[in-house]
Amino acid sequence: MIKNTMKTGVLLASLGGLIVAVATLLGGRGGATIGLVLAFVMVGGSYWFSDKLALRAARAQVITESDHPEFYGMVRDLAQRAGLPMPTVAISPSDQPNAFATGRGPSKAVVCATSGLLQSMPRAEIEAVMAHELIHVKHRDILIGSVAAAIATAISYVAQMAMFASMFGGSNDEDRPNPIAVLATAMLAPIAASLIQMAVSRSREFEADRGAAELLGTGRPLADALERIEVLAARSPMMVAPAQAQAYIHNPLAEAAHLRGGRSNAATMARLFSTHPSTEERIRRLRAM
Repeated sequence: MIKNTMKTGVLLASLGGLIVAVATLLGGRGGATIGLVLAFVMVGGSYWFSDKLALRAARAQVITESDHPEFYGMVRDLAQRAGLPMPTVAISPSDQPNAFATGRGPSKAVVCATSGLLQSMPRAEIEAVMAHELIHVKHRDILIGSVAAAIATAISYVAQMAMFASMFGGSNDEDRPNPIAVLATAMLAPIAASLIQMAVSRSREFEADRGAAELLGTGRPLADALERIEVLAARSPMMVAPAQAQAYIHNPLAEAAHLRGGRSNAATMARLFSTHPSTEERIRRLRAM
C-alpha cells in the first residue's frame, strides 16, 4: 500500500512537471504561468466538484434506504466492514452493468451503480463490485484519479492553445516558437499525459480488486462479476467523457471503441491507452487469491 502510494505520488508529480515543461517550452515564462494557473483551476475544480460532475454525467439520482432498501443496506454493511463512513448512494439509469465511486474522500464519498448492474447481476457479484468501489474510497483513489484526469486534460488544453498561438499569434517570426517544435509537443504531450494517467489508474484497479477480495474473504465473486460485465457491457454500450471513464469498474468506452473500430487500429489503440488493466488479467489474479 505504501509503495503504491509513493508510486502514485511520483506519477502525479510527473504530470505536474509535464504541464509546466510543456507550457514553458511553448510559451516561455508566460506560458508556464498560464499552465500552472490552468492546472490549479482544473485540479481545484476536480477536488470540489468531482462528485457533482460525475453524478450529472451519469444522470444518476441519489437514493435513500426507503428507495432501494436491499442495495442501500448492502452498501452500509460493506462500509461498516471496511471501516468507512456511510457514503452517499446513487443509481444511474444506464443499462450497462457498471459502477463507480467519486468524491473528495471517505467522508464525502459517493458510490453509484447502474440500473443494469442491479437488474442483471446476482447479489454476490453486486456485493463484490460495490466492495471494489468502497476500497477505492478507502484508498482515496477517486480523488487521485480525478486529479490525474484534470492535469492530463490541462496538458491537452495547453498544447492546443500553443498550436493556435503559433499559427495566429505574434507579428513576426521572433514572437513565435519553432512551429515544428510546437507541432511535435502538441502531439506528444497529451500522449505522455495519457500514459502517466494510465499508470496511475491501472495499478489502483489491481489494488482495489485485491482489497475487495480481502474484504469478502474470496476473489471469486468479483472475478465472476468482471467476467459477466465484460459480456453484458458489449450489449449495452455507454458513452461517457474520457475523464469520467477511469472511475468505473469496467471501462465503459472500451465497448464503444470496439463497436466504432472493430478490430481496426483505432480499437487497438483505444485498448492500448485504456486506463483499466485487461479484464482477463484482473480475473486471473482474483481467481489465484
